Order: sequence, then C-alpha cells, then structure tokens
Amino acid sequence: MSRRVVRQSKFRHVFGQAAKADQAYEDIRVSKVTWDSSFCAVNPKFLAIIVEAGGGGAFIVLPLAKTGRVDKNYPLVTGHTAPVLDIDWCPHNDNVIASASDDTTIMVWQIPDYTPMRNITEPIITLEGHSKRVGILSWHPTARNVLLSAGGDNVIIIWNVGTGEVLLSLDDIHPDVIHSVCWNSNGSLLATTCKDKTLRIIDPRKGQVVAERFAAHEGMRPMRAVFTRQGQIFTTGFTRMSQRELGLWDPNNFEEPVALQEMDTSNGVLLPFYDPDSSIVYLCGKGDSSIRYFEITEEPPFVHYLNTFSSKEPQRGMGFMPKRGLDVSKCEIARFYKLHERKCEPIIMTVPRKSDLFQDDLYPDTGPEPALEADEWLSGQDAEPVLISLRDGYVPPKHRELRVTKRNILDVRPPPGPRRSQSASDTPLSQQHTLETLLEEIKALREQVQAQERRITALENMLCELVDGTD
Repeated sequence: MSRRVVRQSKFRHVFGQAAKADQAYEDIRVSKVTWDSSFCAVNPKFLAIIVEAGGGGAFIVLPLAKTGRVDKNYPLVTGHTAPVLDIDWCPHNDNVIASASDDTTIMVWQIPDYTPMRNITEPIITLEGHSKRVGILSWHPTARNVLLSAGGDNVIIIWNVGTGEVLLSLDDIHPDVIHSVCWNSNGSLLATTCKDKTLRIIDPRKGQVVAERFAAHEGMRPMRAVFTRQGQIFTTGFTRMSQRELGLWDPNNFEEPVALQEMDTSNGVLLPFYDPDSSIVYLCGKGDSSIRYFEITEEPPFVHYLNTFSSKEPQRGMGFMPKRGLDVSKCEIARFYKLHERKCEPIIMTVPRKSDLFQDDLYPDTGPEPALEADEWLSGQDAEPVLISLRDGYVPPKHRELRVTKRNILDVRPPPGPRRSQSASDTPLSQQHTLETLLEEIKALREQVQAQERRITALENMLCELVDGTD
C-alpha cells in the first residue's frame, strides 16, 4: 500500500478573497490604451490608476481609505500630452510617484497627504531623454532617487531624480523593443526581455551583458522576467504553439531551465508579481479572470503550484501592495487591486492561522528605507535593503518632500554616450566654440525666415493682382 507524501509548506493553504463591495473604488474610467503594463500602482498610503482623459494622459491618485464611488470631478494628475503608459511609486517615499508616457517624457510627482482641490499639473521634475514612447518605469530598490526608464527607442536610461541628470544610458544592448526590466534585490543587476526573444542579465554600471539566453520561451509574444530571492530568474512567455508557459532559470547556467511548465492557450501576457519574503509568485494575465500563484523552492520541481483565485470579471490591470501595507493581524500575505472597466476591487490573500499573535514566519523583516545615495551606487557600491520589523504594523511616515537640486542647466541633459571624467579638453575654449556654432546657426535661421517673409510678400502681391484682374 503506497502512501502519497504531501509537500510541507506553510503557504499550501493560501486562499484569495475579494473585498466586500463597500471596500471597492467605483466609477473610475480605467484607461483603454493597449499596453501591457499593470495600469495600477499602490502603496500603504495611496492607490494610483491610469485613467481615460481628453487632451493628453492622466492618472488618478486616491487615498487608500477613500473607498466607494469616486466623484466624476475628482482631481487628476495631468501634465502629459499623450497617454500615460506606466506609473510606479517610489519605494522610499510614499508621496512620490513617477509616470511614463507616449509623449516620450517621464514626470515625477509629489502627491500631498490632503485631497487637492484641482488637478495636479506641475511635476517636481520632467525627465527628457528618450526619442520614442516610454513604457517601462522601475525605481532602484536600495538607492535613493534612482529611477530606470525604458522606451520604444530600445534604450534604458537610469536617472538621478534628485538632480534630473542621466546617470547611465544603455543604448546599444537591445536591438528591438524592450518588453520588461527588473532589478535584483540589491540593484546591482537587471533582467530584461526583448522582442528579439532574448533574456539578458545586465550589469548597468559596466554597460555589459553578464549572461543571456535566446528563446527562453520560443513563442513570438512578449516575455516577462523577475529576479527571485535566490538570484534565479522567473519568466513567463509563450511556446511556439502559443501556449502560455512559465520558466525558472539559473543565470550561471542558461543552457537548461531549472523548471519549465506549460499552462494554457490564452492570449493575455502573464504579469508576474513576486514576493521575496514568501518566495511566492502570482501570475495575473490581462483579460484573465484569475490569479494563479506558485511557490518557488530549492527542491524539485522547484516551481510548486499552490492555488488559483477565480472571479467572473476579466481584469484590465492589477496593483500589488508592498508587504509593509498589509494587515499582519489577519495573516494577510498579499493584496491585489484588480481593475475592471469602471472600478477597482481589492483581493486579499491570506494564510489561515488560528492564533491572533504576530506570525514571525509569515512576516520576515522588510525594507522601506534607502541604503545608498545615487552617487554611491553609481561609484560601484552595493547594499542590501535596510529592513524593519512589521511586528507592530507599519505606520507610513508623514509627508516627506522630494527636493530636486538642479545643477548648471547645461549639464541637465548630457549628450548620449559613455560617461567620462572631466578632462583638460573640457575647457572654456570648447564652450566658446559651441557658442560660436550656435550663433552661426541662429544667423542662418534668421536669413531663412527673412527669405520666406519676402516670398510670402511676393505671393500676396500676385494674389492681389489676380483678384483685381477678375474684378
């Protein structure tokens, strides 16, 4: 008589539950833009959702407690001249959010703790450096004010938001459109996926590809990749027969996958949301009506299916609450904010426990504070996140202002190319030469304008003569 051995795991019985109707956010016109981002970002203070807006792009920011019906005149965050494609809250300051748009710019916003009376239209800073739409944003996990952006120009730019400067520009690594970018836990490496079907591990400060794997998933549809706690890469993609597939890879040996599992034949790209504290990955497909979740361990088959949360309505997007925003008294290990066509619905993932005491094994220390300054990270330093305990719950700090220190305006947009130190050739003589070149161009443009004015005058005279002749 054989006995089936059940795998031991404290997350085996995790279950999902939609919040009650009065805890949802109603009457929100969720954006209809066809872009594979989550359209929603959430932190312990605010919920941000990309919405439909006339005359440009906008998103709405609601205090978490403001549930129920949202007034149609509720102030928006507006400023982009084209649709907003991605938004991301700063992990070290709950009042700061970045937005990326089809208008090629990134804007960083300071959200007040009080409800504004009118639209927020003035960002703290606008970052301009991409030549095409910007569709991906990601804050550095441990360095203060470091923001990554990736655009349709196949370029990744890493910014110092505190000064508005480009720290690094990776413009010759990806030959095609970038589908996803993810930092590792200390922000020393990037995992990227691209339309050329290649999964790359990049050292951004060296500007080098450390490892790469062609056709991690053989299908042509977009791939996604995230780093795990152990330094492995978890990916979602499609097979050659358009079946959805998930994979686990070791960057030190990309020849064979650690795990590869086929799933279903749906069209939606699977967005992976990874929780490093529990090592659970949640898969949410756009257009799906379910969230599947898996535990990643070091024992075969390495990626263990846990359960599926299903509902009737398909999801337009999804927000994922950081661990410090969860209710530890209810053993809540994840909370999602599911976007419908006209509302946002919280979904709570819970581990059933009988005790009301704080569960140390479910809530290891987590980190909201930066461990490095931008210049320290750029110089080559790495640091693990600064951790705090959730034993007494997390209390968001009061409003902290992001100060932008603008340097010489001529230095705000350095020319693309490798960074180099100040040398003897960077003298006032070269600046004088640049000034002379600019003056010559201005002179040529003036002459061109004068020539066009003379031509317009001549054409107007001819038109008058023709009119007089017909009379």
